[in-house]
Amino acid sequence: MKLKIRRYRWSDLDTILALHRIALAKVGLVPGDGVYYDDDFPRIQEIYLACGGDFLVGEVGSRVVAMGGLKPVDTDTAEMCRLRVHPEYQRRGFGSAMLVALERRAVELGFHCVRGDTTLNQEAALSLYERQGWRELSRERVGDLTVVYIEKRLIPPAVLEL
Repeated sequence: MKLKIRRYRWSDLDTILALHRIALAKVGLVPGDGVYYDDDFPRIQEIYLACGGDFLVGEVGSRVVAMGGLKPVDTDTAEMCRLRVHPEYQRRGFGSAMLVALERRAVELGFHCVRGDTTLNQEAALSLYERQGWRELSRERVGDLTVVYIEKRLIPPAVLEL
C-alpha cells in the first residue's frame, strides 16, 4: 500500500471531518473537549490555504486516510494542525510520511520553525514527533487532558553553488 499525498480539495471536506473525529475517538477524545475542535474545517481555504499555509491529504487508492495542515503563526513559524491517520491505516508509516511532507512544505513556504500540540492520550503521536526530532516546549492541563506543546526548527535544503 502506497500513500499518495496531495493538496486538499473542497470535495474532501466531509471525508477529512469524519477522519478527524474517528482518529480522535480512537484515543478517547472528542471535538469540544476544551482542546480539540472542528470549526476550522469548513474554513480550510481561509485558515490554511489563503494565508500562506497549506493542507495536505494522503490517499490509498481513492480513499483519504491521512491529513495535516500548516497554519502560519508569523513569517518564521507555522503551526502544524490536524495531523491524523485513520485507525485502520495506522502503524504503516503514513503518519511519518505526512509529517515529513508537511515539514518539507513548510520549508518550501519559507518557514523556519513548526509548532504543534498533542495530548498525553496520543502516545503514538508523541512518539512520532520525538522520532522526527521535535522537542517539547511545555505542558498545560486543560480539563482532564494534559496538552504537550512541541516544536521543530527546520533546516532548509543546502544551496549548492556551482
